[in-house]
Parts: sequence; structure tokens; C-alpha cells
Amino acid sequence: MDSISGLLGGFAALANPETLLYMIGGFLIGTFFGAVPGLTSVLAIALLLPLTYSLDVTTALVACASIFMAGMCSGSITATTINIPGAPSSMMTALEGYPMQQRGEGAKALGHAALGSMIGGSLGALLLMVMAPLAADVALLIRTPGKFSLIAFALIVIIIAQRGSVTKGMIATLLGLMVATIGIDVVQPLARFTFGSSVLIQGIDMMPLIIGTFAISELLIQADSRSDRTVDPSKIQAAKVRRRDFIPPFSEVREIGMMRYLKSAVIGYAVGILPGAGGSMAAFVSYAESMRSSKHPERYGKGNPEGIAAAECANNSMCGGAFVPMLTFGIPGDPTTAIVLGVLVINGLQPGPQFMTQQLDLIAPMFASLFVSALILIPLTLYLLGPYFLKIVSIRRDVLYSSIAIVALVGSYVATYSTFQMALALVFGILAYFLRKQNYPSVCLLLGFVLGPSLEEYCRRSLSISDGNPLIFVTSPDSLFFLALTLVFFYFMVIRKPKTRLPQAEASET
Repeated sequence: MDSISGLLGGFAALANPETLLYMIGGFLIGTFFGAVPGLTSVLAIALLLPLTYSLDVTTALVACASIFMAGMCSGSITATTINIPGAPSSMMTALEGYPMQQRGEGAKALGHAALGSMIGGSLGALLLMVMAPLAADVALLIRTPGKFSLIAFALIVIIIAQRGSVTKGMIATLLGLMVATIGIDVVQPLARFTFGSSVLIQGIDMMPLIIGTFAISELLIQADSRSDRTVDPSKIQAAKVRRRDFIPPFSEVREIGMMRYLKSAVIGYAVGILPGAGGSMAAFVSYAESMRSSKHPERYGKGNPEGIAAAECANNSMCGGAFVPMLTFGIPGDPTTAIVLGVLVINGLQPGPQFMTQQLDLIAPMFASLFVSALILIPLTLYLLGPYFLKIVSIRRDVLYSSIAIVALVGSYVATYSTFQMALALVFGILAYFLRKQNYPSVCLLLGFVLGPSLEEYCRRSLSISDGNPLIFVTSPDSLFFLALTLVFFYFMVIRKPKTRLPQAEASET
């Protein structure tokens, strides 16, 4: 009953005009960043992070949740209209949405994407509210050796999820782990790897790493482009679109079937729980399963609303699943929840098994924001602003990215009033730029940095309990379970690769 009343209190908190304003504002920001190729919800929340020092933690989490949901669904806008996914998670949507756009059914394709996002996001948020307390109870049963194996499992899954670049993912993760060791030792009050500099004694702050890795490196990547605009206006269809064109026909929705929506939502939620999986994998798995179970698989890749529904339902349901490991274990499910973890840490909150019961009043509004954003704001925004969506993707690059540069650098300074932190943001931005140019995944760098201290702490505590005997990791039942789970994932993701052949995508990941 306490959990139910706490969750209802979260919905009541959205009635506060200021909180409601931040949720709507966050959703519009997320829609903008998700729709413009090259920008993502991760970048939007990274730029918002410095503001959380002056915001109430509940308000900041509500804004982050609405940005997350909006950024995930709005990537389908350019994926459908010009075959350029606004977000990596919309690549599968482009396979079906763009052929529909070429047939003059672009508005209907966006309507199917919005409906799938609405259903998937709402179900993902409901599953989060139901399953997170249960996951917290299970987390209480995991002891110190098991916590080490769980974090090791998360890092290994993050690495092997980087398809085609496992080695580079490993190097980036190790680099993040190395950066996390700078400063005070996690067990003993001793400074290490400070190179004689007093400013490094407190370690590397999460703020400059996030802003540098996602904001500044993106600016440098975009600076390589010679185009004046994010999208060539000549590629945008000039035909006038009516609002009613965005409403998908009931006959097509009935043909897709509620079971397909439910199955895709469950797949997306389950994939979201896996650390580092993200919306791209959720959409891929759901799309592949939808094509496998379809009565007409030959229609896929030629503009089939079933594929759009499956992909969008899954990647928005993933948003709810990604919060489960972050809130119960302190392990981010994807880059966005890693930054949300930073918001909690900045405000002196540490996620863990008891976090859901002790701090439910702070995070329940975030759950409510996810649900309301999916159920109400996604369809409402498309209906009201759908005809104007195409205009935001043709903004001049120099105006857009110079504005982002100013916000990133000023934000990194205002957050701590430290020129050293601002300089660190620049350093990490340049480092991440060169890593990304060589196809090293920057998300591995960030998650390695976030999870590194906990991995070291639980490893050393476990060895201290066993007097230095490493067999404690295979004799402890919970630890052995996660080690076995690691081997299972390694087998299915590396040794036995999926054999499902998908239609060839012309869109490239942005």
C-alpha cells in the first residue's frame, strides 16, 4: 500500500504548475534534439545537467524522464521523411517509414510510429512501477561478491553489445576504469594517480566527463561536416500535410494486432534492463521477432506498418526497463540513465536496493513523467505540431552548434565555478572526438567511469572477506549465478550470432 500511495503521489506532483512546465518543456526539448540528425536525448540531458545544481531534484528528474521519452520517439521523424534516423534507435523505423513516405504515406507512417511509441512507452513505465520494487527486494539478497560479479557482468555485456567493435569497446571501457581510479582510494583514505596535483585529489567529476564526451565531441564531429544545414531543405517534401493524416487507420491497427504491441513492449522492456543494450538493440530484436512471426514477412522492408509498430513500441518501452538496474543496483541501463544517475549523485543520492523504499517520494514523479509523456504528450505533440516538424531539421549548423558550444562550456563552468573543470570538459571532448573518429564507442568510456569505483570496491571487499582467496567469487551462489549468466550472454551474442536476415538499411547511424 505504501508503494501504491507513493506512486499516486508522483502523479499528484505533476499537478504542480512548475513541475508540469518542466515536464512539457523537457518533452519539447527532447523532441527537438531527437528529431535533428546528429543530436540525441543524451546530449540534451548532458546540457541540462549543470542546471540540476539549481533545480529541485524531483523537478530535474521529471525533466530528464520527459526528455528521454521524447528523444526516443522523435527520431522517427527524419527516419521516415528523409531516411536519416534522428536517433540510432530509429534505424529500423527507417526501413519501413521511408518507403511509406515515398508512396505519399509519410504522415500515416509517423502516426503508426507515435501510436507504437505511446503504447510501448506507457507499458514500459507501468512495468517499471510494478517491477522496480520487486527488483529492489531481490537486490537485498545479493551480497558483496555477487555485487562484484553483477557489475562485471554489466561491463562485459556493454562491451559485447558493441557489434563489430568488441575490442574497441573493451579498450574504451578500460580507459573509463582507469580515469575512475584518479583521486582518493575507494577503500583507504589515500590519494592516488594525482601526479602531484592538488586539484586531482578529489578525483574526476562526472560533469566534465559527460559534457566533454557527449556535447563537445559531438561539436567537433559536426565541425567536420561541410554542409551548412543539418538536412538539405530540398530533400523535404513540400506537400501540405493535414493533422488528420497523422491518425493511422483503425483497420491497419487491428491488422497489426494488440498482441504484437504487447510482445514488442515486453521485448523492449526486457532488453532495457540489460546494461548497455539501449534502444537500438531493443528495436532490432523486436523488429526481427515481428518479421519472424508475421503472416507476410515478404512485406518487410517495403513500407510495412507492422515493422514501424514493433520497432517504435520496443525502443520506447526500453526507457522504463533501463531505469530498473540504475535505481536498484546503481548500474545504468544505457547512456541516458547514466546521466540521470549523475543527477542523483549530484544531489547526494545513491541508488541501491533500499533506494526505492526510502526515496520513493523523490523518484515517483519521474515514473509518472515517463507514463504521462508516453500516453499523452507523444500523440498530442504529433497532432498539434506534426506539420511543423520538418522545419526544425533544416536549421543552419553554425547557429545550432555554436549555441550548443556556448551552453556546454558555460554549463561546465557554472556547475562548479571551476576553470579546471571546464578545461577537463575540453580535454575529454577532444579525447572522445578522436575515439569516435576511430569508431571507439564513447558510451563504454562513460559506463566504465561510472561503474569503475563500485567494481573496485566490491572486488577488494570480497577479497578482504575471504583473506585474499579469489574462489569466493565461484563459491558464493549469487556471484556464481551472474558469472554463469555472463557466459550465457557471451555464447549467444559472440559465439552463436543471430541468423535472422533483415532488409538492408540505407540509413546510417548518426
